Amino acid sequence: MLAAQRRDLLLGRLRTDGRIVAKDLAAELGLSEDSIRRDLRDLAAAGLCQRVYGGALPVSAAIVDYVGRQEVEVSGKQRVAVAAAALIEPGSTAILDGGTTALAVVRALPLDLRATVVTHSPTVASALVGHQDVEVYLIGGRLFKHSMVACGAAAVEAARGLHADLFLLGVTGVHPEVGLTTGDADEAAMKRALARQAADTYVLASSEKIGAASRFAVLPLADVAGIITDASPDNPTVRALDVRVIHAP
Repeated sequence: MLAAQRRDLLLGRLRTDGRIVAKDLAAELGLSEDSIRRDLRDLAAAGLCQRVYGGALPVSAAIVDYVGRQEVEVSGKQRVAVAAAALIEPGSTAILDGGTTALAVVRALPLDLRATVVTHSPTVASALVGHQDVEVYLIGGRLFKHSMVACGAAAVEAARGLHADLFLLGVTGVHPEVGLTTGDADEAAMKRALARQAADTYVLASSEKIGAASRFAVLPLADVAGIITDASPDNPTVRALDVRVIHAP
């Protein structure tokens, strides 16, 4: 089998099966495991898969830049946002992550909501200007332009002074084995810091993030209260998630 044919086969398996186990696929094709691993390294270098122990997972579509993400699964993000906004109760303190789904959450909030929102996203903070009864606290730090959020030591230190009822967490990958992942190490650290300051953390996970993975771990599934997603309840990956799942209608 030519290298190009193997590449197409591997990509096809990722689409249909949602993962590749190098040992099993090598045995099925009568190839060496080293050959499969070499092909997976090449695909990962091209941004076409995410290598994990023993094989590979689909790469998340959510790792594109901020402008590009505004065009990804727009309707799904809106449904997730409506379900997430309903979790922010009057009088509560909520931490909102950055990203396009968090921005959609702001747009789904009632204009007369009385609450406190803390965010490290200047985009999210500015979108809350029209909510007259929402007290907004903006965490500063180094601006990570890919996601338009503040990260780094100063931002993490500022987060330590927070005590919130709820954190709405954005990630780029949700997988039953790998957990919650994102594409940048500093951003992953900031997300963990914010999660530590909230009583409950819920994950904003539109369907393109389900079953995908990125390079850096954020949290294990056991550390969050639930996943909010528009993916079908019959999705095998959704059914395998050992955590509460809130299905966005």
